[in-house]
Amino acid sequence: MKAPHIKTKPPGPKAKEIIERDQRTTAPAYGRVYPLVVKEGRGMVIEDVDGNLFLDFTAGIAVTSTGHSHPQVVRAIEEQARKFLHFCGSDFYYEPMVRLTEKLSRMAPGPSAKKVFLTNSGTEAIEAAFKLARYSTKRQHVVAFLGSFHGRTLGSLSLTASRSSHRAHFGPLIPNVHHIAFGYCHRCPYNLTYGSCGIECVRYIEKVLFRHEVVPEEVAAIFVEPIQGEGGFVVPPPEYLGMIKDICQRHGILLIADEVQTGFGRTGKMFACEHWGVEPDILCVAKGIASGLPLGAMIARSDISTWTPGTHGSTFGGNPVACAAALATIALLEDGLVKNAAEVGTHFKERLDRLKTAYPAISDVRGLGLMIGVELAKQDGARTPDSELRNQVIRRAFENGLLLLGCGESTIRFIPPLIVSKSETDIAVEIFAAALKELAH
Repeated sequence: MKAPHIKTKPPGPKAKEIIERDQRTTAPAYGRVYPLVVKEGRGMVIEDVDGNLFLDFTAGIAVTSTGHSHPQVVRAIEEQARKFLHFCGSDFYYEPMVRLTEKLSRMAPGPSAKKVFLTNSGTEAIEAAFKLARYSTKRQHVVAFLGSFHGRTLGSLSLTASRSSHRAHFGPLIPNVHHIAFGYCHRCPYNLTYGSCGIECVRYIEKVLFRHEVVPEEVAAIFVEPIQGEGGFVVPPPEYLGMIKDICQRHGILLIADEVQTGFGRTGKMFACEHWGVEPDILCVAKGIASGLPLGAMIARSDISTWTPGTHGSTFGGNPVACAAALATIALLEDGLVKNAAEVGTHFKERLDRLKTAYPAISDVRGLGLMIGVELAKQDGARTPDSELRNQVIRRAFENGLLLLGCGESTIRFIPPLIVSKSETDIAVEIFAAALKELAH
């Protein structure tokens, strides 16, 4: 399937009919971005029910790391499905689960021995980490960051602070969660300039938070995304993660890295923490782990993973079919897709960066590997985020056969499957630039 190819302006008649049916019976909590009704996916291409072909630069929100329905992953799923579909890993044993936990414990950053708890999703991995941090340290407080997204179940929602609408009307949330500003140099929360700021966004933890709000001896963990996802694909300054790790080590606090979106090759390394040589105490992963099957994992240092049988569990976490898909996915990542993410990502980011001269609405291009954000702003001297333009550009790109998503206040995220080629990124740049030329004033 060669994309993009638009036969009927979306949504076409079949798409409209399915959307109408959906609206009658599906919970309105789902925040659909635009009227795409998927029929089939192959590699980089999505076909809708009206025969339109789209180039996919969303990867199902960074999930389909090996592309849609990769033959090796499908084969692994089929082989396991013929053996057995389910047998609760919390109560019994099966080899696919053991093979995956062995693999993940070896892959996780740093030399420490690891223990793995398998979940169904990223938010469940965060919930497990939240519980284990309190259980292991016997402390109650945790620190998270403004702009962060850790999930929407009650514990992870208490950490999430990307949009107030996520949290509205769900209180009271979990107590003793403290939020501080993230290292967002393009929009520094302290109005400082990188190079002369002393990385104030990290120093604030000890200078202010630990002096005025909570003593460090009561803090169990700091939860951090190495690159903020939903908050705007924000890459912090290079010293940032290492400085947070140093604070954690000084005070006996656990560093919990949320790599649900950044993990499994997305940034050009298997895990984003590796860019800065940091070993988290607990690593939370999901999304790209199994090419689309529901699976997540909490990977903790063995000396932290001290909880006893029955203190945590999951009926479906570590499902054998999902484990088989994950093992096949990891094999493909190690066999060249992580390298491709680094090489193609460099080319892609350079192409997007060059657009800044022609299109002043682009205020920043940032990212690592194939996790790239383009922030749009009004030309008002204050770089005011332009969310309306961002949304219009995404919609026009969809109409022209390119699937994109937004994040942050006014950022467009480019997160294609890791199989993407340089020529496909060039097509994406052309469609994006054409939308900007038409819509930006």
